Amino acid sequence: MAANPADFPQESEHDSARIAEVGSDEPGTTAAPGVSPPDAVRVTDQRSSTAQWIIAIVALLAALYFGKLVLIVIMVSILLAFVLAPLVDLLSQVRVPHWAGALIAVLLFCGALYGLANLSYNKAASFVEELPKYRGEIQSLTRKLWQKEQMLEKNTSQVLPSKTPKARVVEVEQPSSWTSALTSSLGTATEIALAASFVPFLAYFMLSWQDHVRSATVLLFPREERTIAYATLGAIVKMVRAFIVGNLIVGLLISGASTAAFGFLHLPYFYFLGFISGFLSLIPYLGPLLAIVPPMLSGLGVVHDAGFLAILLTVFGLHIFAMNVLYPKFVGSRLQLNPLAVTLALLFWGWLWGAMGLVLAIPMTAALKIICDHVPRYRAYGLWLGE
Repeated sequence: MAANPADFPQESEHDSARIAEVGSDEPGTTAAPGVSPPDAVRVTDQRSSTAQWIIAIVALLAALYFGKLVLIVIMVSILLAFVLAPLVDLLSQVRVPHWAGALIAVLLFCGALYGLANLSYNKAASFVEELPKYRGEIQSLTRKLWQKEQMLEKNTSQVLPSKTPKARVVEVEQPSSWTSALTSSLGTATEIALAASFVPFLAYFMLSWQDHVRSATVLLFPREERTIAYATLGAIVKMVRAFIVGNLIVGLLISGASTAAFGFLHLPYFYFLGFISGFLSLIPYLGPLLAIVPPMLSGLGVVHDAGFLAILLTVFGLHIFAMNVLYPKFVGSRLQLNPLAVTLALLFWGWLWGAMGLVLAIPMTAALKIICDHVPRYRAYGLWLGE
């Protein structure tokens, strides 16, 4: 005898809703098919996702901060490898093996760096030997500055209402011994020197194994994403080369103009000072302050008030011209970063890594923009960073 469907009890809409509600209230269960989860479950998922993002960001910042020495060495090695790559390619065209070309390029760079350091040391040593001749000039300059400070303080005290003097609190600090200070400074210098010694070796291996590293990096991604990964790496390589070439062009132009100006002022070693000052001026924010020190020191005993003013105007004028005219033309147009993104990147990386963060901030931000441009779900962030 066939069963009649009417003989079985039918599930009402109220019972279905109750089953879905009970099933979704239990932890680790999902709502019945066709029934959306309640608002409480959605809020819990959003809070869990937000907490995971916060933990990931804090962990990333901690890794960037505590591993900054290693990361800076790696980033500097990458930039050095890009600088030396054209020479290696040129040697490869004349049948020089790739590993030999990379070795020759690194050795030439180390030799040039040693020659520059030796020349700088000799010039500094000769300047220190001649420093007693400029004692009167230095004392006169400091005396003028002190008199102007006293005059400014006197005029300010006459304009502003006087305040009741407060009791001074004298703090007594335990003087640190010279041995502890020397040990601390030597420890930091040793760590930096040890880390810097890895740069030539890393650059050599990056140059000699660049094809293998690039293909192996692409193979780390799933098959369907390897085309995007290959295009992203190619765009980053092109961007870094454009960044280096653009900075080299701007640095040479500023150095040439600085050399001509310092030669006109009859500064000693003006050709050397112009080169150093021109490339120091490229450092974001700190550049003008660093670039003005060598010509000012060299001008002691040679130039006077008008000469120092001319040096000051030359350095700051060339820096402003470079940052507003040359840099956007030769560098900014190739990176395609908006000024707000660049300023925030300099602020963030300068706070995190100090002076080296200011140097590496722009290429790292440009690389991040390229990654966002090639990944569809992050493309909006790339548009925000771009022009």
